[in-house]
Amino acid sequence: EAALAEKYAALNVRYLRLMAAYDNFRKRSQKERDDLYPSANATAIGKFLPVLDNLERAAAFPRPDDDFGKGFDLIYQSFQEVLSSLGVEAVGEVGEPFNPDLHNAAMHIEDENLGENVVSQGFRKGCKLGDKDIRYAMVQTANSGLLTKMEWSNFFTQCAAISRRRRKAG
Repeated sequence: EAALAEKYAALNVRYLRLMAAYDNFRKRSQKERDDLYPSANATAIGKFLPVLDNLERAAAFPRPDDDFGKGFDLIYQSFQEVLSSLGVEAVGEVGEPFNPDLHNAAMHIEDENLGENVVSQGFRKGCKLGDKDIRYAMVQTANSGLLTKMEWSNFFTQCAAISRRRRKAG
């Protein structure tokens, strides 16, 4: 009877470990499925961003008030509404504070008319989908304090290193 109790205890431990392993597998699989959709969504939206860039460049030029111009405006507005309905947010607007986690600083200027450490010009808008950065904004910064040329060189080197790490991780 003692041998039977030992065998039962061993089988019970084995059963409990198997159930724990299955529960961990189930939770891990669910987490992977939950993470897959936002990641795939962000990747797909990222593929459309060059189209948005081209539409924005075309919208910057004057167009005639004929049907073609109105049609272009409707298409551009519709595309922006679709991205907005998917939860895509633009990043890199002029006047917002510079954030190296959201912006790539391509240039720097000193301008008394602008605030300290702000985006003074946007070269390419960035986009976010919830907490996930789809594309980082390429911007010009203004008035980041009294930095020497060497400090600016180090700053841009650090920004480039952050950008390389993002591309590697992304």
